[in-house]
Amino acid sequence: MLELLEMLTIGFAIGMSGALVPGPMLFATIDGSMKTGWTSGPKVVLGHALLELVICILIILGMPSFGSERVISAVSLIGGLVLVLFGALTIKDARNAVLSIKENINYISANPVIAGIITSISNPYFWIWWFAAGSALVLKGLEISLLAAVLFIFGHWMADLSWFSIVSISFSKGKQLMSSRMYESTLLLCGIFLIFFGSWFALGVLL
Repeated sequence: MLELLEMLTIGFAIGMSGALVPGPMLFATIDGSMKTGWTSGPKVVLGHALLELVICILIILGMPSFGSERVISAVSLIGGLVLVLFGALTIKDARNAVLSIKENINYISANPVIAGIITSISNPYFWIWWFAAGSALVLKGLEISLLAAVLFIFGHWMADLSWFSIVSISFSKGKQLMSSRMYESTLLLCGIFLIFFGSWFALGVLL
């Protein structure tokens, strides 16, 4: 039971650390919220989640092809190192990060669900994360049980839904979600968390 709760918590924490980082999906959410209201955020997350669902199913179905424990350990090691790298990049970019709209996001799609899919597919960090860290964490869950892997994915989605819904509600009402200083501090904490968790995850494979 504790292992299941741990996977759910890890999924939420890792998901929130990724969701907070500004990127095309965030800008699409802000743009859609200002045009069509607060439901834009959940709809963007739905599109994002549909793509991730396909990836997760492929990972779960493909687990037998990973073969030996050595291969799974290698994937986990790479995944941990990628989390450390993403943490370092989050800290590096925190000072210049802002919660505001980018004008070049307008061409993506008027449909928030489609925008969620397109912004995910077109983001190289999305694929790097899932091919390394995401797949490693799903495989870690599968070592416990299928339910553990599902709870990790569910926690990840709940983090996305929570954050982007808050962003969407805030911008649809024309309010500033948080100050630049607070956002910078939040990203710094996320970066530190990713570095520590990634290091712990990678060292767990080596030890």
